[in-house]
Amino acid sequence: MTEIIAGVLILIGAFFSLVAGIGLFRLPDVYLRMHAATKAGTLGGGLILLAVAFHSEQIEVIARALAGIVFLLITAPIGAHLLGRAGYIAGVPLWSKSGEDALAGKYDTQSEFLEGHPPKS
Repeated sequence: MTEIIAGVLILIGAFFSLVAGIGLFRLPDVYLRMHAATKAGTLGGGLILLAVAFHSEQIEVIARALAGIVFLLITAPIGAHLLGRAGYIAGVPLWSKSGEDALAGKYDTQSEFLEGHPPKS
């Protein structure tokens, strides 16, 4: 029974990883691609690690798989934020059909601070 559950988790994880890969090629701008890579990629990798933890009977393997899941959940949003901010600072344009640029006129590219949020000393 554990083989079946682990197999289903791996297939679902592989599907989300495939969706993340397709999103990297098909989506029109860096911000949408970043979203696909971090959301679907984290879910896919997390499900595959969960399958490894579920199938394994060794506590060391389970602990490492769970630590990997926690690491993914902590680092993926931070990495996506940093990539998005770096892209915005570098002037990477939004997709032409994007609704609006919420930071337009509020972000000083020289000091890299948002309007109304002074640097903390």
